[in-house]
Amino acid sequence: MPDSRVARVTEVIAGSTKGFDDAVQTGFKRAVKTLRGVTGLRVMEFRVAVENEKVVEYRVRMEVIFVLED
Repeated sequence: MPDSRVARVTEVIAGSTKGFDDAVQTGFKRAVKTLRGVTGLRVMEFRVAVENEKVVEYRVRMEVIFVLED
């Protein structure tokens, strides 16, 4: 019988004043501090915060996929 794996998904929301890529990196770096076995990310949503007619923060909502340990 082949080895099998079971994964779990948790949602993370992260922000950055630099851009969407930096927001993804920020969320990823924080997630791997807590979660072991991360195998991927799925970005679900992009948003921006606006103040005084200017973009002040880039935000992403993403799923973090990680394998459950035995």
